[in-house]
Amino acid sequence: MRPDRKLTYAAAIREAFDIALARDKSVFLVGEGIPDPKGAFGTTIGLQKKYGKDRVMDMPVSENGMTGVCIGAALSGMRPVLTHMRVDFSLYSFDQIVNTAAKWYFMFGGKMSVPLVIRMIIGRGWGQGPQHSQSLQALFAHIPGLKVVMPATAHDAKGLLLSAIADPNPVIFIEHRWLHGVTGFVPRGYYTVPIGRATVIHPGGDITIVADSYATIECLSVVELLDSIGMGAELIDLCSISPLDKQTIIRSVKKTGRLLVVDTGWRTFGIGAEVLATVAEVLPSLKSTPSRISLPDIPSPTSWKLAKEYYPTRLSIAKEIITMVGWKPLRLKKIMKELTSSHDDRLDTPDPTFTGPF
Repeated sequence: MRPDRKLTYAAAIREAFDIALARDKSVFLVGEGIPDPKGAFGTTIGLQKKYGKDRVMDMPVSENGMTGVCIGAALSGMRPVLTHMRVDFSLYSFDQIVNTAAKWYFMFGGKMSVPLVIRMIIGRGWGQGPQHSQSLQALFAHIPGLKVVMPATAHDAKGLLLSAIADPNPVIFIEHRWLHGVTGFVPRGYYTVPIGRATVIHPGGDITIVADSYATIECLSVVELLDSIGMGAELIDLCSISPLDKQTIIRSVKKTGRLLVVDTGWRTFGIGAEVLATVAEVLPSLKSTPSRISLPDIPSPTSWKLAKEYYPTRLSIAKEIITMVGWKPLRLKKIMKELTSSHDDRLDTPDPTFTGPF
């Protein structure tokens, strides 16, 4: 039964934190800007007042040191959630994440683990530029010992965050900044979404589209328009990129015979490449050559005029689908016109409700 209320993505994350903090006294939140009035994109507002400064706290600009503190706390029985307001800042703590948190369980024969959640915000917006708007999910997914989740909906954001906090090993929890204002149905109370399971959010038989994070939202709007002209696109939201739900992807591609992957990160060595390789190893013969849409292999631009040529759009996604399925352009004139009219040339601000990076 569908839940009776809608929440924003940000509110769903805040509710997950509220529940986790109330259920388990070993959970605590730490990060730059966590207790600020805007509460890390609205995800932590009021939590310090409710649970105190010992459990919801700001941190100094010392990412590597604080990650080490959180790893030590996790090894001592706590369940910390560390927030990096930009994924870019996490690079200062890469040694701690890769060489300590990810390896501990394996180096000590499974007798000790690091129950640590590290939140990272990815994506473009408001001219953040090359050093503040990267999408580095493939970097973390490449590391054995790290689980990496990228919820696209408010429902999954709450459920996956609660699963991540309960997990005995480190989880990288990645949020695209354009998702925080997106609304969706969210159940009340405690529930979890399994880490490592993808979701078919729109069934279809003509083509399989695999997407992650905000790319899923863009693809969904295209798929719903394609429905109106009789094209059945099956859209899979990865939810988790490590572990990867290969079975769901392969089962869908067996049915449709076509595969398009849309990722928020860079093309080379990215998530799209991994999904295409996974399918190619099992299904070498398809109806059309598999394809991927992602960022070009150059740093993210600051200028919105450059962003117009840099980021994929609903229009570019639709054109690729049409090419792969082989439909004649005249048949699609109406839908292409609709997508063109809704196209935002700035491509650096999602909608009027987003007023700034925090």
